Amino acid sequence: MPWPLIIQFGTLAALLTFGFTIGSWVERAHFRRLAIREQALRDILVTNLKTVPRDCDVKAFGLVTGEVVIASDYFKTFAASLRKLIGGELHAFESLMERARREALLRMVESAKGMGANAVANVRFESSDIGSMRRKRAAAMVEMYAYGTAYHLTPHLPKGTE
Repeated sequence: MPWPLIIQFGTLAALLTFGFTIGSWVERAHFRRLAIREQALRDILVTNLKTVPRDCDVKAFGLVTGEVVIASDYFKTFAASLRKLIGGELHAFESLMERARREALLRMVESAKGMGANAVANVRFESSDIGSMRRKRAAAMVEMYAYGTAYHLTPHLPKGTE
């Protein structure tokens, strides 16, 4: 095997190993941070329903949003490009989408909490893929946008308990 070919394969193997190792570490760390933030915000009601409960006094704050763009690591991009050759589901990008969705939702809820809201209704998600072409290779990135209406809900007291 000629040396230039060995160097090319070695470089590819090194990049894949580096991408897999660092990418996995970054992803696990992000999932841990997401879980901590979700736990801190568990008292805020988040729903996709268009209306809020009728048995509450309602103060509307308006639109709240959360947006994130997350890039895939080199290993996942490489693995997905191999999978595209034979077709099927791209499992390598599922965790990328989950991270983006959870991060966008958390940013939206944190924005609502900053306004003094304790509920977000009519929550919706929008997503788009962003591919930047460099040297005829696409870098996989996903943008996730979460939006909803922030409210402060105060439950009505039952009659006779006032």
